[in-house]
Amino acid sequence: MKSDDVIATYDREGPGWAKTRDRRLTERPWIDRAVAVAPHPLGRRRVLDLGCGAGRPLAEYLLDRGCMVTGVDASRPMIELFARIAPRAVALHADMRTLRLSQEFDLILAWDSFFHLSPDDQRAMFAVFAAHAASGAVLLMTTGPQAGEAIGRIGEADLYHASLDPQEYRSLFEAHGFEELGFWPEEPACGGRTIWMARTRP
Repeated sequence: MKSDDVIATYDREGPGWAKTRDRRLTERPWIDRAVAVAPHPLGRRRVLDLGCGAGRPLAEYLLDRGCMVTGVDASRPMIELFARIAPRAVALHADMRTLRLSQEFDLILAWDSFFHLSPDDQRAMFAVFAAHAASGAVLLMTTGPQAGEAIGRIGEADLYHASLDPQEYRSLFEAHGFEELGFWPEEPACGGRTIWMARTRP
């Protein structure tokens, strides 16, 4: 199992998994914090949801909060689901690693998606984050709690995960113009997720 297998795995297993995805929105406190801090120069916050999956519950919630959401996913079946579930959003079939939208966003999400990238791809993603971040934009992402690789499950298939050391993430934030706003390792109130929140420096 390698990071290169993730997209094909979601193509096969993602639609079935999406039907069983926990919709209780345990993520809500962190989403609400990020929305509260994110700038809104156009009156509505522009959200870039990287690895958006089927759009439920996160994109739906953000749309209901009045955000303008652009969802990006490399799995065609998942982005097609997203387009049906969140028709008010923009749905883009694209790989986050090579994204070049020539647009800026006030909030960038890489929630339950970023950790499917290889360590080197994660390092390279910080330039992508910075290229799409407006002044003062918030980045909200989940990782593993420490450096290493792990194999999880989705449906009937293995699924690759990886993480860098927390200090390396901090160095990458610094190198790409972000300041750390919060770090919640293995947060029990959010299903054990390790959560980062950062903001671009004005």
